[in-house]
Amino acid sequence: MGEMKEATYRVAGGYDIHVKEAGQGPAVVFIHGSGPGASGLSNFKQNVAPFVDAGYRVLLPDMIGYGASSKPEGIDYTLTLFTDTLFEALDQAGVTSAILVGNSLGGGVAVQMALDHPGFATRLVLMAPGCIEELPVYFAMPGIAKMVGDFTSPDFTVEDQRGLVSNLVYDASAITDELVAERYAVARTQPKEVLARMRTPNLAPRLGELPMPILGFWGLNDEFCPASGAQRFLDACPDARFMTFNKVGHWVQVERTQEFNRYTLEFLRG
Repeated sequence: MGEMKEATYRVAGGYDIHVKEAGQGPAVVFIHGSGPGASGLSNFKQNVAPFVDAGYRVLLPDMIGYGASSKPEGIDYTLTLFTDTLFEALDQAGVTSAILVGNSLGGGVAVQMALDHPGFATRLVLMAPGCIEELPVYFAMPGIAKMVGDFTSPDFTVEDQRGLVSNLVYDASAITDELVAERYAVARTQPKEVLARMRTPNLAPRLGELPMPILGFWGLNDEFCPASGAQRFLDACPDARFMTFNKVGHWVQVERTQEFNRYTLEFLRG
């Protein structure tokens, strides 16, 4: 995979955005989803090496409120906040255009960034992207309802963490003790506002404004983002294709790692 480099970028508001990266070539930015303990590397560690080996510069940012980045308290965590702070960090990292790969909330951030900065995103790869339904639809999903309830309780434990991460997949054997411990260490540093005060718009009416090629993945057993969302992209976007998987949950890139890597790299070469 080569040497993993790390940098922290100071952005507007005095926030720090932490970014890991490896490889050289066209930039591929992997944007993680929400949830207690989420970070760029914990979401995508199985995907980095094949992309580096294929000749890409892989960037793994921790969004504001997550990983090693700033975690402000007493604020709303809006899609604009996530998107603007990440874009500014990428600009400081010298990224002038990129392939954006987004899972869940990260998919919504990828879409918003592409809309805000025409020409920046050359292609989008989206795994169960968020921000294409009204917020109450997401908070009614069983995985999100449990995640918010457990994390905002005063006695969030490592076993709670294990349960929440296990809900992201169809087969819990994909969840290792190392992953649970890694995410629990981050979760203990996160303010409750990162979930309790998350505010995201419904971007579905604007999907037709995305001109770039789009590849999407969705697990049909997803308990966080309804898989019916794939049809929104297929109906609205001029150049989109989606793959669905049975017996797969919210983390296609984890549960079907080899297929995700292979199909995505073929899409990028195409």
